[in-house]
Amino acid sequence: MQGRLEDVLAEAVPAVCPAAVALIAVDGTVVAAAAAGELVRYTDEDGTLATQRPPAQRDSLFDLASISKLFTTAALLSLAEEGRLDLDEPVVRWLPEHYAERRHITLRHLLSHTAGLQPTRRPDLELPQGGHDERLELVLSTPITQPVGGPYLYTDVGMVTAGRIAELAGRAPLDRLVSERVTGPLGLADTCYRPGPELLPRVAATECRPHGCTRGVVHDETAASLGGVAGHAGLFSTADDVLRFGEMLRLGGGPVLKPETVAEMVRDQGATGAAFRQGLGVRLGDPAIVGPLTGGFGHSGFTGTSLVVEPSLRLTVVVLTNAVHPLRGRPGIRELRHAVATVAAVAAVATQEAAR
Repeated sequence: MQGRLEDVLAEAVPAVCPAAVALIAVDGTVVAAAAAGELVRYTDEDGTLATQRPPAQRDSLFDLASISKLFTTAALLSLAEEGRLDLDEPVVRWLPEHYAERRHITLRHLLSHTAGLQPTRRPDLELPQGGHDERLELVLSTPITQPVGGPYLYTDVGMVTAGRIAELAGRAPLDRLVSERVTGPLGLADTCYRPGPELLPRVAATECRPHGCTRGVVHDETAASLGGVAGHAGLFSTADDVLRFGEMLRLGGGPVLKPETVAEMVRDQGATGAAFRQGLGVRLGDPAIVGPLTGGFGHSGFTGTSLVVEPSLRLTVVVLTNAVHPLRGRPGIRELRHAVATVAAVAAVATQEAAR
């Protein structure tokens, strides 16, 4: 399987993405791992090749984009386990100034994308001179545009709001909550917001903009405008760390969550109108990432990342890329995810047959 995975990445780099790392684990053991491409390939929007193009390695860090939502969800659910918040209590308890007129919205609505909130908000454009608090206030005051309770409407605004509720309930900044409640207990030493200068040589560059290519700074404009830490985006990580997080969910949550909490997280929350079923934070059977792993759950990221966990096959699959380098809109990332998932499905069957 190792050779097949390497071939899949070699075919995708650099046409689909300049750099990619993929891991496939069965029963918690990595059965195939591959890295391809260059962490910094271009210097500008025109695709000028960089003079120094460091190779991607298995321990390279990538901007996880919306996979960050799963870490926010895990932190929130750990707070719920301690009784610090309730998934079904009105959000107005925590945000009375912003939700006084919409008392029917709950944290469960936010995590299942059924709160009716618009998909995004751009405080960097609406408040170009604004500070963090002013910009956060803008996001939290975003009105609903669809019926509460469904249909499904994917919203970064809802996850930013959920992250703020975590801070209020946990009495700490979100990055500290994620560190203390998720990445710390799991030993994810390479997973962080705002990677420091010591990590920068290992970080894959993302989109090239007029001021230069983004590297080590979150690609998502809303998260960047909020200082790089937000409920919907901001985390950087390696494939091995993301794999360990996925394995935590596959094995029932320890040491982060209780098994019954994970079961609720991956339960279909009944949202209608999507191409997949929606859990709490996670997507179930998302055709954009699962390929033949139709029983899998996980999430994708705009930068070209994905995590899929398929419990029935005892399988966890991670794909990290910087498909938005030098510009967003590259074709082929869905096909790459599916190709890796196909190799993973074959690997799972072969590994389990060999064990009989």
